[in-house]
Amino acid sequence: MKKRYSYSLVAALVMVILGTLTVAAQDRSVVVAGGQALQDRLSQTLAAASQNQLQVANIRQTEMSNLLEVELSSGELLYTNPAGDFLLTGDLLRTTETGVVNLTAKTRGRKVVEMIANVPESEMIIFRPEEVKGSLTVFTDADCTFCRKLHGDIEEIMARGIEVRYLAYPRGGSASAVFPKMISIWCAEDRNRALTQAKHGQNLPERECDNPVQRHYELGNRVGITGTPALVLDDGTVIPGYVDVDRLTSMVLPQ
Repeated sequence: MKKRYSYSLVAALVMVILGTLTVAAQDRSVVVAGGQALQDRLSQTLAAASQNQLQVANIRQTEMSNLLEVELSSGELLYTNPAGDFLLTGDLLRTTETGVVNLTAKTRGRKVVEMIANVPESEMIIFRPEEVKGSLTVFTDADCTFCRKLHGDIEEIMARGIEVRYLAYPRGGSASAVFPKMISIWCAEDRNRALTQAKHGQNLPERECDNPVQRHYELGNRVGITGTPALVLDDGTVIPGYVDVDRLTSMVLPQ
Protein backbone atom coordinates (compact mmCIF):
# COMPACT_ATOMS: atom_id res chain seq x y z
CA MET A 1 0.00 0.00 0.00
CA LYS A 2 1.35 3.40 -0.93
CA LYS A 3 2.33 5.68 1.89
CA ARG A 4 -0.27 8.43 2.28
CA TYR A 5 1.04 11.92 1.82
CA SER A 6 1.43 13.84 5.08
CA TYR A 7 -0.53 17.06 5.27
CA SER A 8 2.28 18.58 7.33
CA LEU A 9 4.54 18.38 4.29
CA VAL A 10 2.06 20.44 2.29
CA ALA A 11 2.65 23.29 4.71
CA ALA A 12 6.32 23.34 3.70
CA LEU A 13 5.57 23.91 0.01
CA VAL A 14 6.15 27.61 -0.57
CA MET A 15 7.66 29.89 -3.22
CA VAL A 16 6.04 28.06 -6.15
CA ILE A 17 5.96 30.12 -9.35
CA LEU A 18 2.53 29.97 -11.00
CA GLY A 19 2.58 32.89 -13.43
CA THR A 20 -0.23 35.34 -14.21
CA LEU A 21 -3.82 34.43 -13.30
CA THR A 22 -6.93 36.23 -14.51
CA VAL A 23 -10.10 35.84 -12.45
CA ALA A 24 -13.48 35.07 -13.99
CA ALA A 25 -15.69 36.50 -11.24
CA GLN A 26 -18.97 35.04 -12.43
CA ASP A 27 -18.26 31.49 -11.29
CA ARG A 28 -15.14 32.24 -9.24
CA SER A 29 -13.12 29.98 -11.57
CA VAL A 30 -9.73 31.12 -12.77
CA VAL A 31 -8.62 31.62 -16.35
CA VAL A 32 -4.91 30.95 -16.23
CA ALA A 33 -2.45 32.46 -18.67
CA GLY A 34 -0.90 29.40 -20.29
CA GLY A 35 -3.93 27.28 -19.37
CA GLN A 36 -3.24 23.61 -18.79
CA ALA A 37 0.50 24.11 -19.12
CA LEU A 38 0.59 26.27 -16.00
CA GLN A 39 -1.50 23.81 -13.99
CA ASP A 40 0.78 21.03 -15.19
CA ARG A 41 3.79 23.06 -14.07
CA LEU A 42 2.42 23.49 -10.55
CA SER A 43 1.39 19.84 -10.46
CA GLN A 44 4.93 18.87 -11.45
CA THR A 45 6.36 20.94 -8.60
CA LEU A 46 3.96 19.47 -6.05
CA ALA A 47 4.49 15.96 -7.37
CA ALA A 48 8.23 16.35 -6.93
CA ALA A 49 7.71 17.53 -3.34
CA SER A 50 5.24 14.73 -2.51
CA GLN A 51 6.81 11.73 -4.25
CA ASN A 52 4.28 11.87 -7.10
CA GLN A 53 1.24 11.78 -4.83
CA LEU A 54 -0.16 15.29 -5.40
CA GLN A 55 -1.50 17.10 -8.45
CA VAL A 56 -3.47 20.32 -8.86
CA ALA A 57 -7.16 19.59 -9.48
CA ASN A 58 -8.48 23.15 -9.71
CA ILE A 59 -7.71 26.81 -9.05
CA ARG A 60 -10.44 29.27 -8.04
CA GLN A 61 -10.82 32.82 -6.80
CA THR A 62 -11.82 33.16 -3.15
CA GLU A 63 -14.03 35.82 -1.59
CA MET A 64 -10.85 37.62 -0.54
CA SER A 65 -9.32 39.82 -3.22
CA ASN A 66 -5.95 38.66 -4.53
CA LEU A 67 -6.23 35.29 -2.83
CA LEU A 68 -6.74 32.13 -4.89
CA GLU A 69 -7.75 28.67 -3.76
CA VAL A 70 -5.70 25.71 -5.02
CA GLU A 71 -7.49 22.36 -4.80
CA LEU A 72 -5.20 19.32 -4.76
CA SER A 73 -5.97 15.85 -6.07
CA SER A 74 -6.04 14.68 -2.45
CA GLY A 75 -8.92 17.06 -1.75
CA GLU A 76 -6.76 19.34 0.41
CA LEU A 77 -6.92 23.09 -0.12
CA LEU A 78 -4.06 25.56 -0.33
CA TYR A 79 -4.08 29.28 -1.06
CA THR A 80 -1.86 31.44 -3.25
CA ASN A 81 -1.54 35.07 -4.31
CA PRO A 82 -2.30 36.00 -7.95
CA ALA A 83 1.39 35.94 -8.87
CA GLY A 84 1.74 32.49 -7.37
CA ASP A 85 4.74 33.41 -5.29
CA PHE A 86 3.52 31.68 -2.13
CA LEU A 87 1.36 28.77 -1.00
CA LEU A 88 -0.53 28.99 2.28
CA THR A 89 -2.24 26.30 4.38
CA GLY A 90 -5.02 26.68 6.91
CA ASP A 91 -8.62 27.86 7.01
CA LEU A 92 -9.85 31.07 5.44
CA LEU A 93 -12.26 32.88 7.79
CA ARG A 94 -14.54 35.76 6.83
CA THR A 95 -15.59 38.16 9.56
CA THR A 96 -19.24 39.20 9.88
CA GLU A 97 -21.27 41.25 12.34
CA THR A 98 -22.34 38.05 14.09
CA GLY A 99 -18.99 36.28 14.13
CA VAL A 100 -16.82 34.45 11.62
CA VAL A 101 -17.62 32.14 8.69
CA ASN A 102 -15.18 29.37 7.84
CA LEU A 103 -15.04 29.60 4.05
CA THR A 104 -12.58 26.72 3.78
CA ALA A 105 -14.91 24.42 5.70
CA LYS A 106 -17.78 25.40 3.40
CA THR A 107 -15.69 24.54 0.34
CA ARG A 108 -14.66 21.22 1.86
CA GLY A 109 -18.29 20.46 2.65
CA ARG A 110 -19.40 21.11 -0.93
CA LYS A 111 -16.69 18.81 -2.27
CA VAL A 112 -17.63 16.05 0.19
CA VAL A 113 -21.29 16.31 -0.83
CA GLU A 114 -20.31 15.96 -4.48
CA MET A 115 -18.13 12.93 -3.81
CA ILE A 116 -20.75 11.14 -1.70
CA ALA A 117 -23.43 11.92 -4.30
CA ASN A 118 -21.37 10.05 -6.90
CA VAL A 119 -21.64 6.80 -4.93
CA PRO A 120 -24.66 4.82 -6.13
CA GLU A 121 -26.99 3.62 -3.40
CA SER A 122 -26.58 0.10 -4.73
CA GLU A 123 -23.02 0.21 -3.36
CA MET A 124 -24.16 1.24 0.12
CA ILE A 125 -25.64 -0.77 2.96
CA ILE A 126 -28.68 1.28 3.92
CA PHE A 127 -30.79 1.05 7.06
CA ARG A 128 -33.94 2.96 6.15
CA PRO A 129 -36.84 3.83 8.47
CA GLU A 130 -40.43 3.81 7.23
CA GLU A 131 -40.48 7.61 7.28
CA VAL A 132 -37.18 9.23 6.35
CA LYS A 133 -36.71 12.65 7.92
CA GLY A 134 -32.97 12.89 7.36
CA SER A 135 -29.97 10.83 6.35
CA LEU A 136 -26.47 10.12 7.57
CA THR A 137 -23.57 8.55 5.69
CA VAL A 138 -21.19 6.49 7.83
CA PHE A 139 -17.74 5.18 6.93
CA THR A 140 -17.44 2.01 8.98
CA ASP A 141 -15.08 -0.82 9.91
CA ALA A 142 -16.58 -4.14 11.03
CA ASP A 143 -14.05 -4.59 13.86
CA CYS A 144 -14.06 -1.01 15.16
CA THR A 145 -15.34 -0.85 18.77
CA PHE A 146 -17.14 2.47 18.41
CA CYS A 147 -18.53 1.44 15.01
CA ARG A 148 -20.14 -1.47 16.79
CA LYS A 149 -21.43 0.84 19.50
CA LEU A 150 -22.98 3.14 16.89
CA HIS A 151 -24.58 0.20 15.10
CA GLY A 152 -25.99 -0.93 18.43
CA ASP A 153 -28.06 2.27 18.32
CA ILE A 154 -29.32 1.64 14.78
CA GLU A 155 -32.91 0.81 15.73
CA GLU A 156 -33.23 3.91 17.90
CA ILE A 157 -31.60 6.05 15.22
CA MET A 158 -34.11 4.80 12.64
CA ALA A 159 -36.93 5.36 15.13
CA ARG A 160 -35.97 9.05 15.00
CA GLY A 161 -36.50 9.00 11.22
CA ILE A 162 -32.81 8.93 10.32
CA GLU A 163 -31.59 6.82 7.43
CA VAL A 164 -28.07 5.39 7.88
CA ARG A 165 -26.06 4.76 4.71
CA TYR A 166 -22.91 2.71 5.30
CA LEU A 167 -19.73 2.88 3.25
CA ALA A 168 -16.78 0.57 3.84
CA TYR A 169 -13.63 1.94 5.45
CA PRO A 170 -11.39 -0.94 6.55
CA ARG A 171 -8.75 0.79 8.63
CA GLY A 172 -5.34 -0.03 7.25
CA GLY A 173 -6.67 -0.59 3.74
CA SER A 174 -6.23 -3.73 1.68
CA ALA A 175 -3.39 -4.99 3.89
CA SER A 176 -5.56 -5.05 7.02
CA ALA A 177 -7.10 -8.17 8.51
CA VAL A 178 -10.58 -6.67 8.32
CA PHE A 179 -10.42 -5.98 4.58
CA PRO A 180 -11.55 -9.48 3.48
CA LYS A 181 -14.25 -9.39 6.16
CA MET A 182 -15.62 -6.17 4.66
CA ILE A 183 -15.64 -7.83 1.24
CA SER A 184 -17.56 -10.77 2.69
CA ILE A 185 -20.14 -8.36 4.10
CA TRP A 186 -20.58 -6.48 0.84
CA CYS A 187 -20.78 -9.76 -1.11
CA ALA A 188 -23.46 -11.28 1.13
CA GLU A 189 -26.92 -11.90 -0.25
CA ASP A 190 -28.37 -9.97 2.71
CA ARG A 191 -25.76 -7.28 3.33
CA ASN A 192 -27.70 -5.60 6.15
CA ARG A 193 -27.89 -8.86 8.06
CA ALA A 194 -24.23 -9.68 7.36
CA LEU A 195 -23.11 -6.26 8.58
CA THR A 196 -25.12 -6.62 11.79
CA GLN A 197 -23.72 -10.11 12.38
CA ALA A 198 -20.18 -8.84 11.89
CA LYS A 199 -20.81 -5.94 14.27
CA HIS A 200 -21.93 -8.49 16.87
CA GLY A 201 -18.64 -10.33 16.48
CA GLN A 202 -19.98 -13.29 14.51
CA ASN A 203 -17.71 -15.00 12.00
CA LEU A 204 -18.86 -14.75 8.41
CA PRO A 205 -18.14 -17.17 5.57
CA GLU A 206 -15.56 -15.79 3.18
CA ARG A 207 -17.10 -14.43 0.02
CA GLU A 208 -15.75 -12.88 -3.16
CA CYS A 209 -17.55 -10.77 -5.73
CA ASP A 210 -17.22 -7.54 -7.66
CA ASN A 211 -17.32 -5.16 -4.69
CA PRO A 212 -16.77 -1.45 -3.89
CA VAL A 213 -14.72 -1.85 -0.68
CA GLN A 214 -11.45 -0.52 -2.11
CA ARG A 215 -13.28 2.35 -3.85
CA HIS A 216 -15.00 3.29 -0.60
CA TYR A 217 -11.68 3.21 1.24
CA GLU A 218 -10.06 5.49 -1.35
CA LEU A 219 -13.07 7.81 -1.20
CA GLY A 220 -12.74 7.99 2.57
CA ASN A 221 -9.12 9.02 2.20
CA ARG A 222 -10.09 11.79 -0.22
CA VAL A 223 -12.78 12.98 2.17
CA GLY A 224 -10.15 13.10 4.91
CA ILE A 225 -11.24 10.11 6.99
CA THR A 226 -8.54 8.95 9.40
CA GLY A 227 -10.58 6.74 11.72
CA THR A 228 -13.96 5.12 12.20
CA PRO A 229 -16.77 5.62 12.58
CA ALA A 230 -16.79 8.78 10.48
CA LEU A 231 -20.19 10.43 10.13
CA VAL A 232 -20.98 12.62 7.14
CA LEU A 233 -23.95 14.99 7.33
CA ASP A 234 -25.97 16.09 4.30
CA ASP A 235 -24.04 19.39 4.12
CA GLY A 236 -20.72 17.55 3.91
CA THR A 237 -19.69 18.10 7.52
CA VAL A 238 -17.53 15.19 8.70
CA ILE A 239 -17.86 14.20 12.36
CA PRO A 240 -15.24 11.75 13.67
CA GLY A 241 -16.12 9.11 16.22
CA TYR A 242 -19.19 7.86 18.05
CA VAL A 243 -22.04 10.26 18.78
CA ASP A 244 -24.94 9.35 21.08
CA VAL A 245 -28.44 9.20 19.62
CA ASP A 246 -29.76 12.45 21.09
CA ARG A 247 -26.79 14.50 19.92
CA LEU A 248 -26.80 12.74 16.57
CA THR A 249 -30.47 13.55 16.10
CA SER A 250 -29.86 17.23 16.81
CA MET A 251 -27.13 17.25 14.15
CA VAL A 252 -29.07 15.43 11.45
CA LEU A 253 -32.50 16.90 12.20
CA PRO A 254 -31.85 20.45 13.47
CA GLN A 255 -34.94 22.17 14.81
